[in-house]
Amino acid sequence: MDVLPLLLLVAGSAAVAGAARRTPVPAPLLIVAVALLVSYLPGVPAYELDPEVVLPLVLPPLLYTAATDSSYLDLRAQLRPVALLSVGYVLFATLAVGWAAYLLVPGLPLPAALVLGAVVAPPDAVAATAVARRVGLPSRITTILQGESLVNDATAITAYKVALAAAVGEGATWAGGIGEFLLAAVGGVAVGLVLMIPIHWLRTHMNEALLQNTLSLLIPFVAYGIAEQLGASGVLAVVVVALYLGHRSWEVDFATRLQEEAVWKMVAFVLESAVFALIGLQLPVVLKGLGAYEGTSAAWYAVALFLVVVLTRFVWVYPATFLPRLVSARIREREENPTWKGPFVIGWAGMRGVVSLAIAFSIPLTVHGGGAFPDRNLILFLTFTTVIGTLVVQGLTLPPLIRLLKLPGRDTQAETLAEANAQAQASRAAEERLDALLADERNELPPPLAERLRTVMERRRNAVWERLGAVNPVTGETADDTYRRLSREMISTERDVFVRLRDHRYIDDEMLRTLLRRLDLEEAAAYREAA
Repeated sequence: MDVLPLLLLVAGSAAVAGAARRTPVPAPLLIVAVALLVSYLPGVPAYELDPEVVLPLVLPPLLYTAATDSSYLDLRAQLRPVALLSVGYVLFATLAVGWAAYLLVPGLPLPAALVLGAVVAPPDAVAATAVARRVGLPSRITTILQGESLVNDATAITAYKVALAAAVGEGATWAGGIGEFLLAAVGGVAVGLVLMIPIHWLRTHMNEALLQNTLSLLIPFVAYGIAEQLGASGVLAVVVVALYLGHRSWEVDFATRLQEEAVWKMVAFVLESAVFALIGLQLPVVLKGLGAYEGTSAAWYAVALFLVVVLTRFVWVYPATFLPRLVSARIREREENPTWKGPFVIGWAGMRGVVSLAIAFSIPLTVHGGGAFPDRNLILFLTFTTVIGTLVVQGLTLPPLIRLLKLPGRDTQAETLAEANAQAQASRAAEERLDALLADERNELPPPLAERLRTVMERRRNAVWERLGAVNPVTGETADDTYRRLSREMISTERDVFVRLRDHRYIDDEMLRTLLRRLDLEEAAAYREAA
């Protein structure tokens, strides 16, 4: 196996993603654009998207890391809009886009058109949620987009299997299709429910963070593989397990959480970068197989299908937002009246991604009886142009659109106040616990050490409130910012001394690593990650 192309793919996509952080262009879009250009350079190897690799090896870890970062409580609060988008919209888009393709493309059989509809139905919200966080969308919209992306792949893959069975001549029926969909959905959730508790028990009873994180890397593949072997949805199994583990992550030890966060951030960064690079690199492969279709006709089909995909989402989003309010007094009483702006952003954020391409490349070459699958090359081409069109057109215009609509962003003042109140309650409880412990003679400490415990606790309690206070007129920093900067300078000075002592052989490298890790943990405690 030649590993050089794989190394070039990973290294190149990661480099472009890193460079994108210095530009206003979202990383997925810049990676796709660069990959499109690179695909035509002489000597660049052909990167063919293998669905046997993408679906079972790339999709589970991306779903897992997205689900563990999601809020189970927030998703439950937004269950209706998430379900309407991830299930209802995907099925509606499959039928609507498939029927439109059947009418647009002369000679395209309806089953093959429905296959195309299922392929391009699921939005990939990786890019959309990245933009949402970057421009500060309201948390409700971000939660809806995240929740949709966790489940819609399962709906689309099941709809694709049903449409494909009809297209290849397996005699699929509506009743059979509904039965297969229910089996995949219920089975996937059931597998996740069965696996999540023993996996969590195993995580909490391992004593080493290294073993726990090794298990963490295996979890999405195990859940996906077991569900698929049983004919259920591997996507839903992964999502259910990940949501449960993320919701109860506080029960594992701190070392595991620190390592796990770093490991999964790295995995997600590498996979997402490589996946978007693969999208751009597919253009020569797709055009090479386009066959007899003329350039003008294929371009017209591509533009028409792109418009249908975009309009179809709006046709679903607005009724799905406002009709439930019209028919349910309980919804009107419980939820604020939405404006037209939020649904418009959700509708425009329906960008497609690598899952659509992976499903498209899994379309068989022949049908039952040995004949060629009807218009397979055209379906691949239309899938590619739809993915690229939504990423470029909608992805580039989403940030200015959000700014133009002037949607209310996250209320950072209110969030900081809530954080400060939560920290104050926790600190009071910790102080009471400390008093009770120190009253026991078995826990007697010298006064300086006991005072240090109180000082650290007081520091945590005051740090958040200080962010709400006045700033330094010279530097513009809050007292909390200044404290962290000075703390970092002190730690950096200590680190330099330790290195100098190692260089002069007063301490060895093993002791240096021990001392540096202690400083690293103190620095991590002094600095929280910026939102």
